[in-house]
Amino acid sequence: MRKITLILIMGFSFLNLFCQNEKFKTISVNEFSVFISDPEVTVVDVRTAEEHAQGYIPGTDFNIDVLEDGYEAEVLAKVPKDKPVAVYCRSGNRSKKAARILTENGYEVMELGSGFNGWASSGRDIER
Repeated sequence: MRKITLILIMGFSFLNLFCQNEKFKTISVNEFSVFISDPEVTVVDVRTAEEHAQGYIPGTDFNIDVLEDGYEAEVLAKVPKDKPVAVYCRSGNRSKKAARILTENGYEVMELGSGFNGWASSGRDIER
């Protein structure tokens, strides 16, 4: 009986880790567009430099590749912590990683769920 109880407690604890809500918010292209129109918001493209050079969302302040080893140190050095942050990548996967890192460091973060691809396919402007 004691082993079963211990297994159940461990199972629920493990399950709880996966069910916790993220501290950042994933938003649509329309919501992202409105959010980044605020001049107080810092916009960060977390794709590679090569992807960024092919086109990016107007108003992007920084291009910091989340897959680079120095991402966390670079983003913490460049992005002001006292302003909201908008992050995006190509499809929405890497930006979730970036958003987690930022929120763990005390930032308020909104993440573009469909990424740059969603932005582009919606017909929004792109800078090069």
